[in-house]
Amino acid sequence: MPEFDALLVARLAAAFLLGSIPFAVLAMAGTGVDIRKIGSGNPGFNNVLRFSKPRAFLCLAGDVGKGAVAILTLHRPGESVEVAWLLALGVMLGHCYSPWLKFQGGKGVATSAGVMLVLYWKLALACVALYVAGRLIGSRRKWAESGAKASLAAAVLFAVLVLAGEGPREGLYAAGLVAIIAWRHRDNLRRMLQVASS
Repeated sequence: MPEFDALLVARLAAAFLLGSIPFAVLAMAGTGVDIRKIGSGNPGFNNVLRFSKPRAFLCLAGDVGKGAVAILTLHRPGESVEVAWLLALGVMLGHCYSPWLKFQGGKGVATSAGVMLVLYWKLALACVALYVAGRLIGSRRKWAESGAKASLAAAVLFAVLVLAGEGPREGLYAAGLVAIIAWRHRDNLRRMLQVASS
């Protein structure tokens, strides 16, 4: 494990603050619409997409970008992979529990994609492909919770690929990322279980 000196703590705090930038809210600036009060109420890409595709893609770029920027700017060359993963978890938690939104936030999928693309871009592309395929198929077949299903499937695939390719140490961090995403999707999972049991 890395040594938690003052500089590392400061970088983790910076990752959290970077993650906390609410791009879904910023993308809706000038519309008079509070994204937290329409649709699902979630300040993230999928909910903005219900209102405006151009604004949704601005949100997506911001959320993916902050995940990537956190690793690219705060992780030093030669540092252990554990530091990169701690920064990844920091930016994810900032996104999910933004102090600018009263410690509410998005579900972490786009921000985790930015992290994945920097740390393991080949694995990330496979997961993005699964996500896109899941969304397209789910939309055409009108699956309930298709966005959540695609997001969770892509996250689980990423963790499995990291575990298989990089070993249990990095696989454990990837599992932590999946746990955050699954927790943020807990209401979706509850509805899926209700439908499956009915």
